[in-house]
Amino acid sequence: MYHDGPARSLKNDPLGCPESRSLLYSHTARVRGRNRAWKRADRDRPPPSESMDTKRPTVPAAEEILGEYFPVLDHGFVSLVDYMGSDEDVERAARASYGFGTRKRSATRGLIRYLRNHRHTTPSEMVEFKFHCAMPMFVARQWIRHRTASVNEYSGRYSLMPLLFYEPELEQLSLQSRSNNQGRGEAARQDVWAEASRRWEALRVDCAATYEWLLGKDVARELARIDLPLSTYTQWYWKIDLHNLLHFLSLRADPHAQWEIRQYANVMAGMVKRVAPISYEAWIDYELCGAAMSRAELEALGKLLGPSGEDSIEVRLEAASLDGAALAALGLNSREIAEFRDKLRPQARPDFDLDLTRMRTADSVAADMERAAPTPE
Repeated sequence: MYHDGPARSLKNDPLGCPESRSLLYSHTARVRGRNRAWKRADRDRPPPSESMDTKRPTVPAAEEILGEYFPVLDHGFVSLVDYMGSDEDVERAARASYGFGTRKRSATRGLIRYLRNHRHTTPSEMVEFKFHCAMPMFVARQWIRHRTASVNEYSGRYSLMPLLFYEPELEQLSLQSRSNNQGRGEAARQDVWAEASRRWEALRVDCAATYEWLLGKDVARELARIDLPLSTYTQWYWKIDLHNLLHFLSLRADPHAQWEIRQYANVMAGMVKRVAPISYEAWIDYELCGAAMSRAELEALGKLLGPSGEDSIEVRLEAASLDGAALAALGLNSREIAEFRDKLRPQARPDFDLDLTRMRTADSVAADMERAAPTPE
């Protein structure tokens, strides 16, 4: 629902204050006096007002979290720093000739669900999100595979890398899956996790000390950084439209995705729920908790169920069940049969509601990054 109320507060916008802007430009370079121009610009700029009028439609639920930071993993975060549009923009793009207030909310919901179900995705591209995120480098390398966003990543050539490293908790340290070459299997023993933690800590202490030593010898930052591990946190600004964001979330909020990137997808899904709740609901129903069916799978279901009358479905009594041989006769191999059976199992509806008690301000996040700055020897 749109709200033409008070304008956004600049003090909650990470791009509107020097403390937050230093998350993108270096916290640490400022300490070393390498970006004095920014300080002069901040000193000469008149103080911003607390708020200003806007003609842009806003969403109260989104405004509540705008510019606030939600922790992810041990040192990461996701912040919704800006958005453009909501469900009504999806509808207006589809209906083109309609303006504000000319349709009932029930009609908006029906149209958006139709569009999502029938893969008419262009209207969803009219809504955009801009995020500020910090994640371990190995998560960023998975994330960047989604090439439908605009990205500006923290530069280790220009800035000093905050010495923050991801370490899995005991519950997340698992052995290699026996059935999935890119997945996790059973949990590792506690003694394995304890030894892994000890080795990780020793490696990171050495890498951090080497990085600081090289910086202290005035070695170029682009070379000093080369042995920092993949667990090192990086950050970026990431802007994407609603259609491609929902595609990203379908893959990364899925239980088969790596656990670490799923934690980011879960938070971002909660943000989508606040900006475009009807589109979010349709995405849950048709994509995240829905499933595409192959010809053979539909044929198998057709042997068990069929239409009855004008609005009913009946069970075909002549085919009480289909065994493996019957499914194979329809053209399904063993893997496809297993996947088909998984589609038919009941699935819990996920809840991506954000925990507002965990929100942090841009100032507090900037202070953490400042404390993590390396100290060249």
